[in-house]
Amino acid sequence: MPLRDFSVSVYFARAVLKNAVSQGLDPVSLLRKTRISPRLLLEDDARISAERFADLQVNTMLAMGDEALGYASRRMPIGCWTMMCHAVLGCETLGQAMARYCRFYQLFEFGVNPHLIIEANEARLRVENTEQQAKHDPYMIELLMFNAHRFASWLIQEHVPLQQVDLAYPAAAQLKDYRAMFLGNPVVFEQDYSQLVMSSAMLDRRIKQTEQSLRHFLRHPVLMLLTQTYDRNSWTSQVRELVHQNLVNMPELNDVAAMLEVHPQTLRRRLSAEGTTFKEVKSQVRRDTALHFLGKQGLSIEEIAHRAGFSESSAFIRAFKGWTGVTPYTYRKGL
Repeated sequence: MPLRDFSVSVYFARAVLKNAVSQGLDPVSLLRKTRISPRLLLEDDARISAERFADLQVNTMLAMGDEALGYASRRMPIGCWTMMCHAVLGCETLGQAMARYCRFYQLFEFGVNPHLIIEANEARLRVENTEQQAKHDPYMIELLMFNAHRFASWLIQEHVPLQQVDLAYPAAAQLKDYRAMFLGNPVVFEQDYSQLVMSSAMLDRRIKQTEQSLRHFLRHPVLMLLTQTYDRNSWTSQVRELVHQNLVNMPELNDVAAMLEVHPQTLRRRLSAEGTTFKEVKSQVRRDTALHFLGKQGLSIEEIAHRAGFSESSAFIRAFKGWTGVTPYTYRKGL
């Protein structure tokens, strides 16, 4: 699926930059370097394209010299992720890889470490504090869990299904953003532990990556983790793809149902079971398409409105302000 189909809540951009000032960095300069308008961070409902967010995270890590973005109890030197990838790649199964992934990070005193716990039919990748009374910002937990889940999926070339994502704190962003972070899997807050819960049968999956594919992955791993797609069989993915292909002549629910050869009511129920609606999918594709093209040079607002499926620029401007809190003109001015 094209990168334009993905965007990220401003909550995560704020989290990336949270420790920048204490490290002697200027958050505004980091934002402008990545062509993100600083004003967006003032809008709770703002969205940022996946490309821009990935660049912001990488640039901030490099500027800090810290892959943990200042959240760990000590700096996580640049290169830790690359060395972990090389250490894990020789494993035969996902279970071996996840055990080695955890062991790699347990070697360092970062304050929080992942642990693989296997009991009967259930496997849990749990993030634990290793320092007594240490209270780590939720984003450190989220970053570790997100990376572990997406990396595991990349290793076996399929999205690892999770029975549940437990987080040991209240939600800091909207539930839909957490569900998107963990690929639509159930997310529950204020639990005893922060952990990914999956079937232990998944640990028997064979590793499919090679040294050659790892070299490609390491060119921009943050962006790869954000945008990798393997499962095109979910109803949401199928609807998103059809809407994206027909943005100029936007199809209605009945049209898409006919393309998928199901009854409209059946499609509605199946989308609901995946936590979304046809209206939401249509709005998300339009929004993320607009964010993608606003980052390109030489396209007028009118042309972007047309490509995002709007017949009138005025309707597009109103919708865009509803999505991000700013007009497309203001958004582009900050790029």
